[in-house]
Amino acid sequence: MRQREEKYRGRFAPSPTGPLHLGSLCTALAGFLQAKSRQGEWLLRLDDADAPRVAPGAGDAIRRTLERFALHWDGPVALQSQAAEAYQAALARLDEAGLLYPCTCSRKTLAALPCAPQGPAPYPGTCRGGGRERRQQPHALRVTVGDAVVRVDDKLQGARRWDLAREFGDFIVYRRDGIVAYHLATVVDDARAGVTEVLRGYDLLASTPLQIHLQRLLGLPTPDYRHVPVIVDRQGVKLSKQNLAEAVDAKNPSPTLLALLRLLGHPPPAELGKAPPAEILAWAVACWDVSRLSGTELAEPDGQ
Repeated sequence: MRQREEKYRGRFAPSPTGPLHLGSLCTALAGFLQAKSRQGEWLLRLDDADAPRVAPGAGDAIRRTLERFALHWDGPVALQSQAAEAYQAALARLDEAGLLYPCTCSRKTLAALPCAPQGPAPYPGTCRGGGRERRQQPHALRVTVGDAVVRVDDKLQGARRWDLAREFGDFIVYRRDGIVAYHLATVVDDARAGVTEVLRGYDLLASTPLQIHLQRLLGLPTPDYRHVPVIVDRQGVKLSKQNLAEAVDAKNPSPTLLALLRLLGHPPPAELGKAPPAEILAWAVACWDVSRLSGTELAEPDGQ
């Protein structure tokens, strides 16, 4: 088990598939303030393992935007594209323990599965026990969940419980196109960086039980989890790249910072109205109280 007295270490891990939008900047700001208010470290990782989706220049643009807002990270930027060896080692450990099996189900087959009330139905185990001959065909690798039940005391969203077999089924950790899946990459990356708390958007809460399952199988420490509300537009749709959210305007960062702090329950005093980003952040670090981030959604601020 992780020693709780160790230094706080958080991270921001955007995918460089496009520029930062207001929702991702809000999560970055909350994570930065959480780390700095605890005299800890705030790390930056670019989740660029899915190379076909990486937009040229997006990683540099993300770094420049964070710097314009004085959200300075600690240490070098980590790149998933440079961690292939660590991912393969994790896959080998799971495979040697008999916890992986090849899945040759096509997208068409998976799309035809009936939907559950809360989303896609759990994988029914179609390829489980099919033998190693499947590895001679194009295949993904799934990890078994067995009868695992995961309980989490999320530091903002409260106690949650998931029955993995009933809610998810065996899930993919290595895609048939040769790319490591999000859950495995994230678990390996967080452990390598010594992350003590994962602060991210509420939309990723359902990823937590799958990642904790992998941590247990690999003997990796489980960080604390804190899922913050996500920003939604006036139609209640989450700001995201998939929904074509506009890129953050970094030319005049202070007004945006002030608006985000108000949204996060920390309205700055009037005298900071024209202050530079570093001065605004110094005030915010000093008065940061993460417990104010209750709920699951935040309304997009006016003028954004």
